[in-house]
Amino acid sequence: MHQEHTAMKVCTDACLFGAWIAADPQIHAAQKILDIGSGTGLLSLMFAQKTAAIITAIEIEDGAYKQTKANFEASPWKDRLAVAHTPIQDYAVQYKQLLYDCIITNPPFYEGDLQSPDNAKNMASHSIALPWEDLAKSASTLLQDHGSWYVLVPTLRAYTMQKLAAQYGMQLIEEVLMYNDAKHLPIRAMLKFVKQPVSAPILRNKIIIKNADQSYTSEFTDYLKDYYLHF
Repeated sequence: MHQEHTAMKVCTDACLFGAWIAADPQIHAAQKILDIGSGTGLLSLMFAQKTAAIITAIEIEDGAYKQTKANFEASPWKDRLAVAHTPIQDYAVQYKQLLYDCIITNPPFYEGDLQSPDNAKNMASHSIALPWEDLAKSASTLLQDHGSWYVLVPTLRAYTMQKLAAQYGMQLIEEVLMYNDAKHLPIRAMLKFVKQPVSAPILRNKIIIKNADQSYTSEFTDYLKDYYLHF
């Protein structure tokens, strides 16, 4: 996975997020998948490895768009992968007839936080170009009925995303909290929403990445063994 042209590099939480989604039977049945904010193209490539779906990535930042495109073209699944260099807000208006079975987003996390001198990193990390309400609205527009939207967010902002998704007809059905280790608070929440009018029971779980000796847990390695070369 090449990442020299992207501001935000491949990280453990994104890898676990992708592996968790790729294990979902609904992803395996999907014919069309949309990846909003592709970065390196990591998540799209993980799903291409595990599904037969046609996958479209959206990336606004120029360096990340070029990186996604290059990684797609170098992959054995390039015939099922495409990337668009456009804001998702514009894409949702222009292609609202292209409904997707599943949408995946590892969105910009920060709103009022101190910004970096690196504009590309700000675009990837801060919800300036992509406010979360715009994201939820766009996802709802492009998601077919009973389709799934998967989102990775900081744990403390999970409820905010849940409320925004509900405003646009997407109900939270699964939440998995991600822990670096058992001694600390969770660092991320992996959320699965379904576009449906009636609320369903929420399945709640957790995943711990490392044991007390800093080795990877068996649960983590089970998720990532098909993607990490050193496992």
